[in-house]
Amino acid sequence: MSTLGLVNTSEDLLIESFATRPSSLRIAIVTETFPPEVNGVAMTLGRIVEGLLQRGHAVQVVRPRQSSELSPEPRAGLDQVLSKGVPLPSYGELRFGLPAKNRLSKLWHDNRPDIVHVATEGPLGWSAVAAARKLQLPVTSSFHTNFHSYSQHYGIGLLKSPIETYLRKLHNRTQATMAPTQAMVQELRQRGFENVTLVARGVATSLFQPSRRSQALRDTWGAGPNDLVVMLVGRLAKEKNVSLVVSAFQAILARVPSAKLVLVGAGPMREALETACPQIHFAGVRKGDDLAAHYASGDLFLFGSLTETFGNVVPEALASGMAVVSYAHAAASELVVNDYNGVLVEPGDAPAFVQAAVALALDDAKLARLRAAAASSVAHLAWDSIYDGFLGVLTQVLERNGHQFARATRLPASLPSGVVAQ
Repeated sequence: MSTLGLVNTSEDLLIESFATRPSSLRIAIVTETFPPEVNGVAMTLGRIVEGLLQRGHAVQVVRPRQSSELSPEPRAGLDQVLSKGVPLPSYGELRFGLPAKNRLSKLWHDNRPDIVHVATEGPLGWSAVAAARKLQLPVTSSFHTNFHSYSQHYGIGLLKSPIETYLRKLHNRTQATMAPTQAMVQELRQRGFENVTLVARGVATSLFQPSRRSQALRDTWGAGPNDLVVMLVGRLAKEKNVSLVVSAFQAILARVPSAKLVLVGAGPMREALETACPQIHFAGVRKGDDLAAHYASGDLFLFGSLTETFGNVVPEALASGMAVVSYAHAAASELVVNDYNGVLVEPGDAPAFVQAAVALALDDAKLARLRAAAASSVAHLAWDSIYDGFLGVLTQVLERNGHQFARATRLPASLPSGVVAQ
């Protein structure tokens, strides 16, 4: 945490002030998840915060303290506010923050940020929107997770409509909602969400690249140089449609007996999958260079999820040199080009998904051609442009509120590439 000192105002909330040195912007980001937690939202926010710090902004992250967490490591320019949290249902490794409107109101009254960004929609996020509005602070939000879609996978389908109403009300109380794909922007607008703006997500092309391929790693999977390795990276849970990937692999295995399936990640389905499918290699959670080596050492990436707003694993797989078979949904619908770097299937058509996976597994020449084109197809998704897109939306909101930040720092008058203004 900040080296400027810690003020413990209650057992529920640890408060640190913003850095007092001059800074371009003072940005409060409220989220239920943040590194070192392993998921797409945490990774995205971690990258964005890093980009903001590199550009000289002061950032305050408000988030729940995770169950086994001690105090975060100090970082210049980054203050952290830790609140009490409770485990997410069916997602016990993460916690969501409890309501904290009054405490956040006091925090931001005493140490006023220029703008508040709410990244997740739990009780803590709702409290942050309410506190920001009470203090007349500009507030923006991100739409990262289709919580209303998740409900059908956890026996609470009757709550889908109330959840949707809650999400729409929360986001419509902010001055801009950032969505990661143009299709999601259009969908949210059709669902009654207002002020929706496109801010894409990036991929760390310096980390995820074909040169990370390791035959030594493939050997541990029992895969020779010419054997097919099928892969999925992500949480092993019902909402990720892991069973479809397993079904597709079993169909491949019937035609290509030397094929291997590697699942990278953890989750509630692992134990059942280990019992039902002993031929699968479970790699567990991997990070950094180790994760990059796993991606690059695979050949065919199967992604059957329909609950994603984006799906960071798709551009990571492409950047690593894997061909992708996916439903035409979220990031895949905009990044995968049929018969160029992968194959897209009509969303929800499971037999077509399995058929496409088998056909590509049997066509060595086509698979090699798609893999060769994969990395270059996402080379344009550099994180620098994503940082600029995020900052561009904040800048536009601030200008509407009379803030002169953009002109003072000579940012372009129009939004950067990848941002659609309202």
